[in-house]
Parts: sequence; structure tokens; C-alpha cells
Amino acid sequence: MKKVRVELPLILEDSDNDLTDLSREMFAEQYEKLVALDEEIKQQDRRISRLCNSNQLSQRFLDVPGIGAITATIIASDIGAGKSYQSSRDYAASLGIVPRQHSSGDNQVYLGISKRGNRYIRTMLIHGARSVLKHCSGKKDKLSLWLQALIERRGFNKAAVALANKNARILWAMASQDKEYDAALT
Repeated sequence: MKKVRVELPLILEDSDNDLTDLSREMFAEQYEKLVALDEEIKQQDRRISRLCNSNQLSQRFLDVPGIGAITATIIASDIGAGKSYQSSRDYAASLGIVPRQHSSGDNQVYLGISKRGNRYIRTMLIHGARSVLKHCSGKKDKLSLWLQALIERRGFNKAAVALANKNARILWAMASQDKEYDAALT
């Protein structure tokens, strides 16, 4: 984006590049719209950050790896004090990021994630988890080592869902027990 912002005005001003006057005019209009849209996105990001920082619970959620201002704010509004769920598994199940079970007696069979529940929050958690996974290689902290081994065993996408599930459970525990994030416990 920044490269386009710098190069496009120079390209439009260059009279030796065989662009017609009409195409220069159209590109200039589209460039102005792009700059305005970029500024509007920045303004909305600032609003979301202010909203996130105004809520004590969403502020605490920001300490969890893979949780940004948008995700922290939406989960804080969804989970509240966490009292409407019996356990962290119940909250993760409400988002659809726990494995479906087909079990009887001692024979437990876990299938893929259920994909039931809140699709938006599930998607936000998985995207945040993917971001953490992309940057975990070479790190030696407990979470990164677990993620590296999980990626090796199960693959990138399953590891992302596993981390999203773990983060949902951590967020529920933080909300219901009114605690801070502790990286040593993950």
C-alpha cells in the first residue's frame, strides 16, 4: 500500500510513459479514493482501540497471543463475566471450535470441529491463531514449543484451530475468574 502511494503520483506525473490524459485522470481519481479509504480505515481502527481500552476486560484480553483489539472487544461483549457458561469447554463449544464427538462407553472418537455457534468470533480467533503460528518458529517459550510440535504432528491449519480453542478457553477463564493472562500457564 505504501509503495503504491509513493509510486502512483510519480507515474501519473511522468509524461513519457504513454498514459493518455483520460487514463491519468481516472487513475488520479481512484488514487484519491484509495487514500481517503485508507484514512477512514485508520480512523475506524482508532475508534476500535478506544473502545477496547475503555473496557477493563478487553484490555486484559489483549495480553493473550493472537488477540487484537477487535477480537478482544467482541469477545468481552460476548462472554461478559463468563457466568453463562459452566466451563471453558462449554464456551469453546458455543463458538464451534471443539471437536465433535462420536463416542460410546470407553470408545471415544473425535471428529473435526463442529463449526456450530458464533462463526464471526470463531473466525477471528482462528485468524489470530494463524498470526501467532506464522511467528512461532525459532522461539523457545512454552507456547511456541508446543505450537511447533503441533504443527509438525498435525499441520498448520489444525494447529491454528487448536490454538483458537485454547485461546477461547483462556479468555473464558480470565473473564470468569477475573484474572490476568499468565504465559507460564499456557
